[in-house]
Amino acid sequence: MTSPQRQLNFDVFGDAKPVLPNELSEFRAPLFGSYVPAGFPSPAMDLREESLDLNELCIQNPSTTYYVRASGESMTGVGIHDGDVLVVDRSIRAVDGNIVVAALNGDFTVKVLRTSPELVLEPRNDAFSNIEIGSSDDFDVFGVVTFVIHSTF
Repeated sequence: MTSPQRQLNFDVFGDAKPVLPNELSEFRAPLFGSYVPAGFPSPAMDLREESLDLNELCIQNPSTTYYVRASGESMTGVGIHDGDVLVVDRSIRAVDGNIVVAALNGDFTVKVLRTSPELVLEPRNDAFSNIEIGSSDDFDVFGVVTFVIHSTF
């Protein structure tokens, strides 16, 4: 038997401070016109086409976007590691398969949202188990993770 889908509450973090447009500092770095191959370097790499502001790339809705820092190893299978910065957008309606930041019984977590056949938070590391959400659980979605920022060293 399929359990009914629950309405996800996006207002639980209404008091959290969003990234406001006037608070975003602009820093434009050169953006080269060609992709970087993972093999041999391209002679076209010297051609600069434009500049790129990471705020423009990562933040589509400044008034509903938050940064949070990931903790733990449960999402390493999708490239989210301990200490990474997650860009989270509250304006995106979470659907099955989205990576979300959620509050479950007062604790924050980042997991893949599964809404069918049951409401489940799914880790992306085989060392961790799915978290089933019961009708008595206090569960809210903080937002959808749109970007992950982490250092390579």
